[in-house]
Amino acid sequence: MKIVIYGANELGSLIAAELFEDHDIIIIDNDASNSENFEKLDIEYVQGSGSNISVLESIGIKDADIFIACTDNDEANIVACLTVTNMTKLKTACFVSKQENVDSLSVVRGSKYQKELMIDYVLWPEELMTQEIFRIITVPNAIDVENFANGKARLLEYRVLDETKFINKKIKDCSFPEETLIVGITRNNELFIPDGDTELLLNDKVIFMGSSYSLDILANKFFQDKNDVKQVTIIGGGSVGMMLAQNLEKANIKIKVIEHNYERCEELTENLKSTLVINGDGANYELLESERVGESDVVISVTDSDEKNLLCSLLAKQLGVPKVITRVSKNANANLFEKVGIDVAISQNRAAIDDIDNHLIKTDIEILATVERGQGEVLEICVPFNFRTDMIMNLKLPCKAIIAIIQRRNRVIIPRGTTQIMPFDNLIIFTTQENSEVIKEYFKRC
Repeated sequence: MKIVIYGANELGSLIAAELFEDHDIIIIDNDASNSENFEKLDIEYVQGSGSNISVLESIGIKDADIFIACTDNDEANIVACLTVTNMTKLKTACFVSKQENVDSLSVVRGSKYQKELMIDYVLWPEELMTQEIFRIITVPNAIDVENFANGKARLLEYRVLDETKFINKKIKDCSFPEETLIVGITRNNELFIPDGDTELLLNDKVIFMGSSYSLDILANKFFQDKNDVKQVTIIGGGSVGMMLAQNLEKANIKIKVIEHNYERCEELTENLKSTLVINGDGANYELLESERVGESDVVISVTDSDEKNLLCSLLAKQLGVPKVITRVSKNANANLFEKVGIDVAISQNRAAIDDIDNHLIKTDIEILATVERGQGEVLEICVPFNFRTDMIMNLKLPCKAIIAIIQRRNRVIIPRGTTQIMPFDNLIIFTTQENSEVIKEYFKRC
C-alpha cells in the first residue's frame, strides 16, 4: 500500500515506523527539520501542509491508498482529510483530541452533507485508551482483558508474582480449569507461544484464553479474584479522567478524582453524578494519605505528564494500592514504567496504532485484538467451504499459533487436539505479529 501520513510528531513517527517495512510511506509536515529522523527508514519526507493541493499533487496523492492526518492540531487534520476526500477516493483517517470535534464529525457523517464532508475513520486516542483501562479495571488483578463471541469467551493476561500458585511449574503440571488455554507468555519484553514443557517464571506475563466461565474459575482459584473492584481513585481530571469516571459510575463503583485545576474541578462536579472530586496535587503524598487513597482497589494516573504519572503511581504503590494503572504518552516509557513496579502502563498512541492496523491496513482479515503492544494478534478466520474436516492435532500449521476458540453456528467451543475443524467454522487464533500473515495464507490455501 501507498500510505501518506500528515504529521511528523511522535504519533506520526510511530505509525510510520510500524508500517514502513511492508508499505510505501510518505510523511508530510510543515517542519523541514524533522526530515533527518526518517532518512534511515527510507521514508520519503515532504515539507508542506497536508491540505495544500499542490503538495498533495506533487506526491501523487491519487495513487495512494490511505491518508492519515495525525498532527497535534485537530482543525488541520480535519481540513486535510476533507481536501483529500474531494481530490481522491482513497481512505482517510483523522485524529482528533477534543470531544466537540468528535461530536461534530459524527453529525457530519449522518447528515445531508455527508457526501461532501465524508471522513472514513475518526480516531480519538484518549477514548480508545479509556475503553482499554475500563476493561482492565473490571477484572481485578488482570493486566489485559478482551472479550470475544459476544462475551462467551475472553482473553485475560496476568503477571506471575511470588504468591502465584503455579510459579516455577511447567504448564502441563498446572491444574488449570477445563476450557482454559495458555496462548502466550511475555518474558523480558518478548512474547512467545509456549508448550506444555514451558516453565512459568516470576514476572512472566501469561495470556489465557477460554470460555468466560472457565476464566472466572481460573481467576478465583489462582489469582484470588473473589472481590469486585469497589473503590477507584483517578489522578487527573482531563478528558480521560472524566470519561473513565462516567463509565465507572455506571458500574456502581465508588470513585475519587484528584485534579489540581480548580476550574476543571468545577466542570467535573457538574458532569459527574456520584464521584468525589478533590482539588489538589496527586503527587502530594500527604494529600493521598489524608484522602485514604491507599484504601483504593485501583489507582489510575492519567495526567498529561509521563513524569507526574510515574511519581503519582509510585506513591500509590507505596501506600499499598494493589493495582496501579498509568497513562504513558511516550511509547518508549511503557516498558520502563512496568519495570519499576507499575502494574499496567497504557499508551494512547499504541491503542491508536492498533486501531489503524485493524481497521484500515489489514482489512482482508479480522484482527479481533492485539496484545503486548502489537507483538501478539488475535485473528478471526473463517474456514473455507472446501476445507477437509480434520482434527486440530493433524493440522500442519507452518508456524506457532494456537486455535483458541471455535465458533460453530451458535456454539462456542474451546478446542483440544482431537477437536475437529469443519468448513465454515470461525476460528479465533492467537499468534505472534510476524506470523499472522503466514497463518492467513495457510487457511487461504486450504
